[in-house]
Amino acid sequence: MTILILGLIVLLLGYLFYSKFIQHVFIPFKEPTPAYECADGIDYVPMPTWKNSLIQLLNIAGTGPIFGALMGAKWGPIVFLWIIFGTILGGAVHDYMAGMMSVREQGKSITGIITKYFGSWTRYLILILVIFLMVMVSATFARSASDLLSAITGMSLWIWMIPILAYFLLSSILPIDKVIGRMYPVFGVLLIVMGVTVISCLFLEGYAFPDFTLENQHPDGTQYLPDMFITVACGAISGFHATQCPMVSRCVQSEKEGRKIFYGAMVVESVIALIWATAGLSFYGDTTALSDALATGGASGVVHEIASTLAGPVGGAMAVIGVIICPITSGDTALRAARLMIQDDRDINNSKKMISLAITLVMMVFIVMLCLLDFSILWNYFSWLNQTLATVVLWTATVFIVKALKKKWYSLITMLPAMFMTVITTSFIMHSKLGLSLDYTASIIIGILVSLLAFGLYLRMMLTSKNEI
Repeated sequence: MTILILGLIVLLLGYLFYSKFIQHVFIPFKEPTPAYECADGIDYVPMPTWKNSLIQLLNIAGTGPIFGALMGAKWGPIVFLWIIFGTILGGAVHDYMAGMMSVREQGKSITGIITKYFGSWTRYLILILVIFLMVMVSATFARSASDLLSAITGMSLWIWMIPILAYFLLSSILPIDKVIGRMYPVFGVLLIVMGVTVISCLFLEGYAFPDFTLENQHPDGTQYLPDMFITVACGAISGFHATQCPMVSRCVQSEKEGRKIFYGAMVVESVIALIWATAGLSFYGDTTALSDALATGGASGVVHEIASTLAGPVGGAMAVIGVIICPITSGDTALRAARLMIQDDRDINNSKKMISLAITLVMMVFIVMLCLLDFSILWNYFSWLNQTLATVVLWTATVFIVKALKKKWYSLITMLPAMFMTVITTSFIMHSKLGLSLDYTASIIIGILVSLLAFGLYLRMMLTSKNEI
């Protein structure tokens, strides 16, 4: 229990103090935000801070802080360090910069921002990469929700898949305040309540909380570097968040709200991840039992077992709703984000509704095709693409701080986590069976070399920059 309480305190301190430093680096403007300057009643709609915060939380969370934390807990309590400090120094900074860069760029999608600061040569490469990631997210989360519903009811997978995909279609083209703005705050509260209920029951029923250790406790002996950092994903840092931030940035009423909305939502997501990592280790007693449970019932089955055992039928129902609603609410906003990126790239405004619908329908075809694949295959590729995009966004934020904010030495706040994530993503794809399956040591060395190459380009930018701050 001590490690959980300390973790929560550190996260709170990170939000109270480090987030203010990050905000100071950005220096919010007092000018009207895109929500007012570009108001269209569909995507650019001013909404209050509390609503934007809950929408942002549910957009970025999905099942990420639950599934990722449970799978990351197979390495033991060391996962707590990554969830806590990865969030404060990496993930929350990433989300804040992604959201605020979008606000400063008239609500532009992350693909457009990356292209602006890295050059036109990246335009189609980044657009294709991110659109593919969004389509994969929609397919992955539609499949996970359908799998659980099918297992519970015994009905065909596609009986559930069809209405979920139909909802994706409607939610992605309707005005943001008609569906997302009304429903998501409720679901966001549910996600938080579910986590609080689980940890309270663990404490009240006398479960032993894990003692902190740096020991690698993975049952298969899998190295935590880089695998754990990829697996936890949304619980610490996630490139997917950067694709969701522009949707909310188009609804922000003042730049000063950005800290609470973007940095704050990531901290709350990290709290949820911390709770579920603790729950997995405490409920099953050790990483071997947790790993066996994940292999048998999958992450959704583990969530249902923990919640229903601890909180009875109410907890079981809450867990089912959570692991169904959460992926659905991430899947539909992923599709919406993909549509917005394509429209932004081709300069198509929302008055051309049939074109917006046609774009969405084409992506729906690819989503259906991906849904035919096994969930584990989808999740593995999603995880790596997700962290790779986070790395690119951190480097983009670094360039933004130097060139747009003209505060080159403050760029260390994004450059350092960007270098670390470059090592992680490169070494993972070099060593993993999903990639080149190279020797572990060689993969780490390659990751370090690629990171140093990126650092060299960063130094060149710093030396040629004329600002002195």
